[in-house]
Amino acid sequence: MGSSEGEKLPSKEGKKSRLGQFIARLRKRRIIETLAAFIAGGWLLIEVVERLLVGHYRFPDETIDITVVSVIGALLSTIIWRWFRGTEKRPGNVKVEVLIVPLIILITLTIDIILVFQIAGMPPRKLLISFIAFLLGIAWIVFKSLQWAAIAPALSPGLEKKEVEISPPAGVKAERSIVVLPFKNISSEEGQDYFSDGMTEELITKLSMVRELCVISRTSAFMFKNAQKTAKEIAGQLDVGYVLEGSVRKAGHKLRITAQLIDAIKDTHLWSDTYDGVLEDVFDIQEKVSQAIVDGLKLQLTPAETRRITERPIKDLRAYECYLRATSAIDRCTESGISEALRNLELALQIVGENAVLYYGMGYAHWWLANLGVAIEENLIKCKDYTRKALAIDPMSTKARALLGFAGLNYQDKDQQRETQSQLKEVLEQDPNEPLALLGLCFIYLYVGRIFEAAHLLTRYAEREPLSFWTFALPFYLNWFDGKYERALEGMWRALKTFPDSSSLQAHSAWALAWVGRTDEAIAQADRSAKAAPNLVHTKLTLMLKHSLRCDVAGARAELTPEFYEWCHRECTWSYFVAASFALANAKNDALEWLEHAVDLGWINYPLLAEKDPFLANIRGEERFQKLMERVKREWEEFEV
Repeated sequence: MGSSEGEKLPSKEGKKSRLGQFIARLRKRRIIETLAAFIAGGWLLIEVVERLLVGHYRFPDETIDITVVSVIGALLSTIIWRWFRGTEKRPGNVKVEVLIVPLIILITLTIDIILVFQIAGMPPRKLLISFIAFLLGIAWIVFKSLQWAAIAPALSPGLEKKEVEISPPAGVKAERSIVVLPFKNISSEEGQDYFSDGMTEELITKLSMVRELCVISRTSAFMFKNAQKTAKEIAGQLDVGYVLEGSVRKAGHKLRITAQLIDAIKDTHLWSDTYDGVLEDVFDIQEKVSQAIVDGLKLQLTPAETRRITERPIKDLRAYECYLRATSAIDRCTESGISEALRNLELALQIVGENAVLYYGMGYAHWWLANLGVAIEENLIKCKDYTRKALAIDPMSTKARALLGFAGLNYQDKDQQRETQSQLKEVLEQDPNEPLALLGLCFIYLYVGRIFEAAHLLTRYAEREPLSFWTFALPFYLNWFDGKYERALEGMWRALKTFPDSSSLQAHSAWALAWVGRTDEAIAQADRSAKAAPNLVHTKLTLMLKHSLRCDVAGARAELTPEFYEWCHRECTWSYFVAASFALANAKNDALEWLEHAVDLGWINYPLLAEKDPFLANIRGEERFQKLMERVKREWEEFEV
């Protein structure tokens, strides 16, 4: 029954909806009122000119022609200005009204001036020469305008900022940028990688506290562990100026650490040293290496940066080793690895008692469990609880504050979204390069349709995380939420090429194919993703899409099991996806209910909802949708970045 209705309704109501959409746009852009005003006002003006100026004061008859031409030119200019000022689609990637309206005004003035010359009795030959001169002048203006249009970027509606080409950002290109490569473990004992990896991570953390220095994140740096590449080749791939590499030899209680700083551009060694000691000296060695790098790069540290570099958040060596084992286990990104990490962190807490870094580690581990789909709500609650404990001990911890905000993105209403935005902005004021804060704020700006700001944050995020999953995946989502579906599909293929095993990308690729009209491929991809990862939220949404593409409303509703319904109902992005799926299947009431709920939760991407998303075409003619868009537009325009 749902299938037959879905097949019959779209074609019949589609025509009505398209006509309704066109009339709604005319009303929204006040074109109907403008046309009525010009008809009435223009007729009155022509009557006055004809009866008063020409009839009474004996002005030349051509005065009426000049008036008619001027009124028509003003009418065309006003209508074009109102139409294109109200749309987000700008042909040629330019502000069309800025290009065309001046041309109409110039042509109108040209005709008026020629009529004036006629009244003045200019000979036909001179009149022709003047006309040609004016045409050449207009041609020159058109040429310069088109030249300007070829180089001028489009403007995001309401932002008055340059549109960005959304693709995986290039390398860092920072004057003082560095990657700390994973220190090699050359210990004779087995199972010591956790210690050398921990040494690397601690150096990355300490150096990241220096604002003058751009430090590649741990995620990207560790992709070069055991890589058969030279330091210069790695620096070239990451586009950084400096490379720190070294080794760790741990034998019983003894420790030897070597480190060398390389100028990758000149391919020369700036500094190298060897540190011998015992395990208890590891904190001193970390400080010495960090300070040596600062000195080698001639950086000036503030007192706060010096204090943060010399801090020892875990002073007990046994607890510190547990912490290093935990971070190494988290790197495996598996449920068993996270469970192992939690055991080590709990042991470390038993040794030293309450500790901000360890509580943060517990929160981060539980966030990873939720991210893997394990008891999502329970683990997100634990994530927040442990992160708050970390902040109670160290209120200035940017990592903990960023994690708390990022974890809150999944469960929040509009007020909480604004609060999270404020929290993440405060984190970035303290640490402008905190990856989770950049990422979380980027997502918020996507939800509210501020694509320019989101792309800017992605660029900053990519400077620290050039090889991370989100650096490659976010261009796909940014183009998606900007309504640029061909570009989104291209971004999807780039991301999948780098991360072919990503179940979320595999599922979303079905949506990407559906946007550009490749329906059969989208359905086939939905089936493949469901077979590979049947229990993921992304997969369930993709199965809903498959049913909607077949106009099978009943099948789409059947996918909304109680657990899946609750999950989608708590998160604005998923609520929007469900609404788009129902709209595509022409289940209008379902679509509008879910869309209204998504807006309540903070999904106010007005350009996407009002015009760009093709899946919403079936409901745009509905009065309920148009009233919702009035509210969305107001909130979108009032949103402060």
